[in-house]
Order: sequence, then structure tokens, then C-alpha cells
Amino acid sequence: MRNGDPAGWRELSQAKQNMPNDNLVEVENLTKYFPVRGGVLQRTVAEVKAVENVSFAVRRGETLGMVGESGCGKTTIGRMLLRLIEPTSGSIRFEGRDILKLKGAGLKTLRREMQIIFQDPFSSLDPRTPVGDSIGEGLLVHGMKNARERHRQVLEIMRKVGLEDYHAKRYPHEFSGGQRQRIGIARALILRPKFLVCDEPVSALDVSIQSQVLNLLRELQHEFGLTYIFIAHNMSVVEHISDRVAVMYLGKLVELADRIELYRNPQHPYTQALLSAIPVPNPKLRRERIILAGDVPSPLNPPSGCRFHPRCPVAIEVCSQVEPPLIDLGGGHLAACHLRQPSSVGITRPAA
Repeated sequence: MRNGDPAGWRELSQAKQNMPNDNLVEVENLTKYFPVRGGVLQRTVAEVKAVENVSFAVRRGETLGMVGESGCGKTTIGRMLLRLIEPTSGSIRFEGRDILKLKGAGLKTLRREMQIIFQDPFSSLDPRTPVGDSIGEGLLVHGMKNARERHRQVLEIMRKVGLEDYHAKRYPHEFSGGQRQRIGIARALILRPKFLVCDEPVSALDVSIQSQVLNLLRELQHEFGLTYIFIAHNMSVVEHISDRVAVMYLGKLVELADRIELYRNPQHPYTQALLSAIPVPNPKLRRERIILAGDVPSPLNPPSGCRFHPRCPVAIEVCSQVEPPLIDLGGGHLAACHLRQPSSVGITRPAA
């Protein structure tokens, strides 16, 4: 996946460059704390700081990849964007609208434009319902009472994702993992949304099937003008499909850059460690591996200053005292690291 893109994808990249460079989704200071309750009265005794003061924007028609270790807040952000989880604070704007103020009919209308593809395609489907009915359920919820028209649209979207018409009458257990994920994609697309959160959509699939699903997502994005947030652990997969990449660590956004720029010139030590773990598809070549010491700290009591400093191989004294801001290093490449701040000029970088 690290080799050159097929010719058809070059046309897609060119088309994206020609699109208006406006933001479809804008997130500012998004925060989510989950209460930890204890005692007889189940009072809140602590809070899990899952996401804290995260800000970014997603441009219309692009794919923003979101990576980081388990528990860093990627999925929590994706679900907050869709109002599946209510944020503790912050703002989310979709096409200029503050979606956190929407209720009732306004929120229901928004659901047509923002959908999600879940990680586990089997658990996200009702095992007692034919997949055709599961795919068409969104149309019914949003007022399409005509069963014939609903069935026609279900078959149309099933063909788009590579399924056959007769699959509509089958049940989830009769499909392979790759087919179930295609069903999940069809269910997300049936309402013709503008924005999709792809929550690790290929992590449960075999490698050969992963590439098929990724290719399908790229083709559908080109055909329907979709905007994606693509959440994943696999850095090679993210490089393959993303236009820009956001790196999360312990609830914080630590780096955000164009895909090519980030993979060629990572600025944050955590991003450098993640990229060093990507296997090289040549047994004669070796990449210098950066091994991080210790485990990820608990989000119940995150470290002071930079949250990465207890594991950082190049940390300096200020890292444990002051939280580094996310600043633009040039060309839209953002990083939150004291060694990259203007005030750190003249500081000697420690040896790794």
C-alpha cells in the first residue's frame, strides 16, 4: 500500500485539489470527560479525561485520517461529531451550523447528512433482520413509506457496494466479514450523506479484503462527493487512504499535517515512534525503531505538562511543567512539542 497510487486515484486527488477549499466540519476545544461513580450513592469520584480541548477542521471532499493508540480518544471524537455522545464542552459546526444546539426535528434532519461505519460489521447488524431491511431502515425512519421505492433504493445502493440483489433477503450470519462490511457501508450511504465517520472499518478484515474495502471507499467518495474521518491503528492503511492525518495521544491532538508531509517529515516524537513501527516491505532494508518506555498513563490522572513526556525519549524539563500549544510550523503542519516551539530556539536537543 506504500507504493504509487493507481492512475484512477491520481484523477481523484486532482479532483480534490479543484474542489472549493472550504470546511465541512469545524471542531473547537472539544472535550469529553466520563464520570467514574463509586460508593453507596454512586457519586462521581473521578473523571476519565477521554478528549480534552481538541480543535481541527475537515475540508469538504477530503479524508482526514485519525491515528493513535487504543484509548487515545479517536472513536470518542467520531461519536461526538455525530451526537452519539454528548461532549462535555466545546463546539462542533457542520456547514456553519452549531450542531450542539440542534434538537428534535433539526437533529433528525442532520442525521441524514452524517453517518458512521462501525468497526465490527456483525455486531452492528440485527441478526434477526434480513440485510435488505437493515439497509432500508434509515429510509423508513426518515419518512419514506413507499415500500417499493424503498426496496428500489436498497437494491441500487447494494449494487454500488458490490452486493447482489438476492443478498437483500439473507441474514447477517450468511455473509463473510468483507460482505458484512459492505452491508454496513450500504446502510451508511442509503440516506446519501455528505460526511462519514469510518471507525476502523477494515481492522477486523483479512489483508486482501482490507484493500478491496479501501478501494471501494475511495470509489464511493469520488462518486458521491463524500467527506471522511477515517479512524485506524494501521499507519500504512491511513497513508493509503488519507489526504491529511491527525495524530492523537491520551486525549490530545499532538500533530496534524498533509499525509505526504507527515510521513516524510514527522515533527512530534510520538508520531516518529508510530512511523518507525511500520514494516518495510524489503527484507534488505531496516528502519531504525523507536521503542517507547513504559505504558500509556491513565486518563483518570494524566501527566502534567505534555502528556507524552513520561515516555518521550527527547523530553526536557519544561515538558513536565507546561503543556505545549498546537502551533503551525508552516504549510499547515501543526505540532504540539516544546522542541518545535519558537521559544525553544537555542535549547539543545537531548540524544535519543
